[in-house]
Amino acid sequence: MKFVKFAVLALAVLITSGCAGGLNSMQEREYKAFENEGVLIEEKTPMVGAVLGILPGFGSFYAREPGYGVVNLLFWPISVLWDPVSGYSGSKSINYDTTKSYLRKEKNKELVALEDLLVSKQIDSTKYLLEKRKIEQKYQY
Repeated sequence: MKFVKFAVLALAVLITSGCAGGLNSMQEREYKAFENEGVLIEEKTPMVGAVLGILPGFGSFYAREPGYGVVNLLFWPISVLWDPVSGYSGSKSINYDTTKSYLRKEKNKELVALEDLLVSKQIDSTKYLLEKRKIEQKYQY
């Protein structure tokens, strides 16, 4: 009886939490912009995550959510209702985070190089500000 109560509670938590975290609407727009600009780093393939979600817990494991993967193993076969979604959205989240991190590093590299030019007096402050603005626009998503 205790197991049934626990199972029902765990199932309710899983369904309401959405399992593996997905992207919010703003992040979805950025994700689309990354795709359109050709800068998206696809570390995980969302469709592979969805297909693996048909197997007990594999979608969550693929999306680096081992805790959810174990719970989905316990709730198989009903977990097949949400684990494909978890694998898909978790994969997109990984790609989003990886892309954001890469772009942040690249932007910082360019800004440091620009600052070095200013410090070494190879460019003046006006040129520095213009180039800095270009870099910030380049990485604005």
